[in-house]
Amino acid sequence: MILIAIGANLPHADGATPLETCRWAAAQVAAIPGLRVVARSRWYESAPIPPSGQPPYVNGVVAAEVAAGTPDGEAVTPESLLRALQAIEARAGRVRSVANAARPLDLDIVAMGDVVRAAPDPILPHPRMGGRAFVLLPLRDVAPGWVDPCSGRTVEDLIAALPDQAIRVLAEA
Repeated sequence: MILIAIGANLPHADGATPLETCRWAAAQVAAIPGLRVVARSRWYESAPIPPSGQPPYVNGVVAAEVAAGTPDGEAVTPESLLRALQAIEARAGRVRSVANAARPLDLDIVAMGDVVRAAPDPILPHPRMGGRAFVLLPLRDVAPGWVDPCSGRTVEDLIAALPDQAIRVLAEA
């Protein structure tokens, strides 16, 4: 299972709201050659981390798998998926600047099966996902039995260990 986090807190380049952009991004992920989206989470609204004067974020997670019959030459690798996700971000108007800047779209590979790697990018599983309610709550929606391949902790264990974070369900998938 491939888990991809989707987030936005600025309008899309075409003026769409962050929620509309996140829904658009989920459809774009589903169109990546070699992928098949199998589940979409609810959409959550959360305060920026670290706290700042930015608008709130809309976040969700899609679960995907390698599509049956994908030719070996079109294999989905961490590097190819990262390139595809960054291209989607660019189409939404994302310009990379400083860390934690407000953005019209942020796509992160949370995990790819049980792959564990510290380098090169993308690091898997995502190194900061375990402390982020805006990743773990939607992840639980699409993969309630997920286990972190690094720590062996379930998504429920990770959620239980979270400090309080301002997050609420904004919309259904």
